[in-house]
Amino acid sequence: MTRQEWLETRKKGLGGSDAAAVLGLSPWKTNVQLWEEKTGRREDKDMSQDSYVQYGVRVEAPMREIFALDFPQYEVAHEENLSESHPEYPQLRASLDGKLLERGTGRTGVLEIKAAFINSRADNDKWKIGVPQHYFTQILHNMFVVEADFAILKARLIRNWDTGLYVTEKHFEFEMADYQEDVAYLVEKELAFWSHVENGTRPDLILPEI
Repeated sequence: MTRQEWLETRKKGLGGSDAAAVLGLSPWKTNVQLWEEKTGRREDKDMSQDSYVQYGVRVEAPMREIFALDFPQYEVAHEENLSESHPEYPQLRASLDGKLLERGTGRTGVLEIKAAFINSRADNDKWKIGVPQHYFTQILHNMFVVEADFAILKARLIRNWDTGLYVTEKHFEFEMADYQEDVAYLVEKELAFWSHVENGTRPDLILPEI
């Protein structure tokens, strides 16, 4: 499909980038703002001209190629503007940065690519202890939708505070079998949220923990 068709398809379900907002974990929008977008009460903010977003879009393809070179044990596939849906819950959708096939075992995986700008010590601390929650929920969502066995996050961290520009890359691996309870919780909340979209009832606002 074209990019415009892909954007229209996003309105018909919940994608990986919506998962954090459903749980009240998104740094960019609340669960109520997401509901307003999905029900047509609010326009999704166009971030396509944002310099950070443009950087992330441009760096995705070369990062995917580098991953394929560094990890030859996986076949890496990608199709632009492809939106997949879960066979049982079509309202849960995923647009993947890459699909992985583990050579020799046939296990399937999700490749997630992130370019994150570390503009403060707080940002840096989030990556020190692992993967920020809003990215973690996206990974769980995408693994569930395409019924993957595992996921790998390739993160490019761009630090430009204190000492100037400094780039590092990290890889994080997730086995679907290790997160069954987390996935079940996420899917339960997503289905409940989508029922609010379908019947037009505003969900209660989820406030961040203090």
